Amino acid sequence: MTAPLAGRTAVVTGGSRGIGRATAERLAGAGARVALLARGKETLQEVVREIGHDSIAIPCDVTDRDSLTRATARIVDELGGAPDVLVNAAGAFQLARVDETAPAQFAALIEANLVAPFVVTRTFLPEMRSRGRGHVVSVGSVADRAIYPENGAYSASKFGLRALHAVLREELRGSGVRTTLVSPGPTDTALWDVVQGSPETHLVARDRMLQAGAVADAILFAVTRPVDVNIDELRLSPA
Repeated sequence: MTAPLAGRTAVVTGGSRGIGRATAERLAGAGARVALLARGKETLQEVVREIGHDSIAIPCDVTDRDSLTRATARIVDELGGAPDVLVNAAGAFQLARVDETAPAQFAALIEANLVAPFVVTRTFLPEMRSRGRGHVVSVGSVADRAIYPENGAYSASKFGLRALHAVLREELRGSGVRTTLVSPGPTDTALWDVVQGSPETHLVARDRMLQAGAVADAILFAVTRPVDVNIDELRLSPA
């Protein structure tokens, strides 16, 4: 059988680990040529070697505008234009009460989780519109709708991302460009290795979390639907 994404191109931010890495693996396995963005050059290159399928490692800090500009220019050069699929999976997370969150920390999460996806999407959207094809996937969170203590900065960024997705969905309706928000519950990735919260945060045990591969499977499902079908939102939780 023909791979469902054969001949297509994709970009995955945060592609060196967690949900981003698992998604890049799924998209490449489905036939897409994938450009992976992440900060760690050596780790990223190792992932690309493992994935194969002519994938591309593009070291980039999505919170650094100059780095992001260079990366998107290289993507256009390497892929011959805007990708067919864009997955905004890069992000940051912290736990802290509002009164213990420094303004710089708050701004850093907004930059990583909201501004960076906006900038990347805005860069590729005009070409997607002009050709009448493309798919933008935003990786949200259960915290883009539910409220938890010590999530002031994180929830603000993810609520904002959900709002951005909703606006995009309305603006792109009928254009041929699709957009999907995938919002998983707590997912067992390296992000949790350094996260600690107070007892009232009620953190989920790692062995009860979703696996990154399950989230990646949901993303692959969304981007391989028939062109006349848009998966508006997928909300994932452990069974």
